[in-house]
Amino acid sequence: MALKVLMLGWEFPPFITGGLGTACYGLTKALERQGADVTFVLPKSVSAEMASHVRLVTPGAVVERSTGRLPAAAAPTPPAKVAEPSKDAPAYVPPKPASLAAPGTMTVDERETWTRIVAEFETTKFVTIPGEYPSVYDSADPAPTRVAESVRMMREAGWSIERIRTLAKSGAFPELSRDPVERAVESALPETAGRPKPTTTAAGADAADYSGDLLGAADRYARFAAEATRGMQFDVIHAHDWLTYPAGLAISRLSGKPLVVHVHSTEFDRSGEHPNQQVYNIERRGMHGCTRAIAVSMLTKNVCINRYGVAGSKIDVVYNGVDLNPIDAGIQPIHSKDKIVLYFGRITLQKGPEYFIHAAKKVLEYMDDVKFVVAGSGDQAQRMIELAATLGIGNKVLFTGFLRGRDIARVFSMADLYVMPSVSEPFGIAPLEAMSHNVPVLISKSSGVSEVLMHALKVDFWDIEDMADKIIAVLKRPHLSAQLVEHGAFEIRGINWDGAAIRTARVYERAITAAGGRTSY
Repeated sequence: MALKVLMLGWEFPPFITGGLGTACYGLTKALERQGADVTFVLPKSVSAEMASHVRLVTPGAVVERSTGRLPAAAAPTPPAKVAEPSKDAPAYVPPKPASLAAPGTMTVDERETWTRIVAEFETTKFVTIPGEYPSVYDSADPAPTRVAESVRMMREAGWSIERIRTLAKSGAFPELSRDPVERAVESALPETAGRPKPTTTAAGADAADYSGDLLGAADRYARFAAEATRGMQFDVIHAHDWLTYPAGLAISRLSGKPLVVHVHSTEFDRSGEHPNQQVYNIERRGMHGCTRAIAVSMLTKNVCINRYGVAGSKIDVVYNGVDLNPIDAGIQPIHSKDKIVLYFGRITLQKGPEYFIHAAKKVLEYMDDVKFVVAGSGDQAQRMIELAATLGIGNKVLFTGFLRGRDIARVFSMADLYVMPSVSEPFGIAPLEAMSHNVPVLISKSSGVSEVLMHALKVDFWDIEDMADKIIAVLKRPHLSAQLVEHGAFEIRGINWDGAAIRTARVYERAITAAGGRTSY
């Protein structure tokens, strides 16, 4: 009998801002290859026409992947004189007014990518939650909910009052009813219990590069997810990162199923010694309330033990992997007379971009035929541009902005060396991606990936002299570069998502055993 996993995640390609989405994709694919039956709950409205490719579930309606039809049970009996949508109709998601920005609306590229990605999965199902949910790193606040307009659109579409009330109970609107879902969510997210949902950015968010109503978004996601998954059959719940912990705790409370939380990063990684207290509370409650926890490195496990008071015996370390058959394989290298040193990732204090810029200055004092490419976006981007100009190397540092898809493969194809100077990096998937593109890597010792990579150069993030020396060594000594590439390519064959999936499945079994065995929902 296949292990049934309910997976909760905030990101999934093409809706990604960093390594979390990449990790969710790689692990889910590998779990499917291991025979697990995964249902992934994504906080994203996916267009109704995608129903033929993916199982869409919204509160009150389910679209089956195989037929694209609404099961009869999902549509309530219409009252007299009110026409209910046909069972063949897709789930209705009220459109946003044209005058509002719609960050959740898929672009043509996103639609094509989503179609291609979900077609890769044979058994995995995706649950998509209606509404607009901010990325952890979005720069704009989410658009305000327009309850009256949404209700009007639903009534015009033929929805019954009862069906609208059911949706409202799931958390779509502020006027929530006190039902088991509501109580379970408030128990899981005590920061929001007994008061209106927050409408402003959490205090202290700037340090972690947060923006938008993230606490409110986590609350809404938990309410929707708890409602949307009622009646589903699963053996274990897997929640990725703090934004989904409240949903995981609520669903575990309602279903009685064991919860595994996956710690990809902590508030101390994002904010240093000045954590956002509300986010810390959610993380701590998730770690203590779960049955088992997965940490992406020993570094992260030790943070969970020392900073959150979690018993080490409760935490399993499962290292991330890399896809050795990237979808963008085949892109030819871009030749240049200059050597290219690449920084690829979010431009935030946690990632140490200023150390990269200062090391670039040191390198350029010794050799001139080098360009430094900063690929990514973040709250420190403008500051880094100004720093490069102040140091007099603005013409040698190229800022590309946020990259995705084939552009990622292109930038790796240009690179002679990839540098990850992170101040705090729970794991770090980008070095594995660089090595899979035959690029040598220089990584911070303050990273989880440094625990598993033996054929990578390593440096203290603050030691810009050593960082510059090692950059110069790789660029000036072709045999060193070739050796790092050759041994690195061999090494990452053993660092793959299939191995991570096997270890994750063992964690599931431990959680199920601890919860008293596998029982029906």
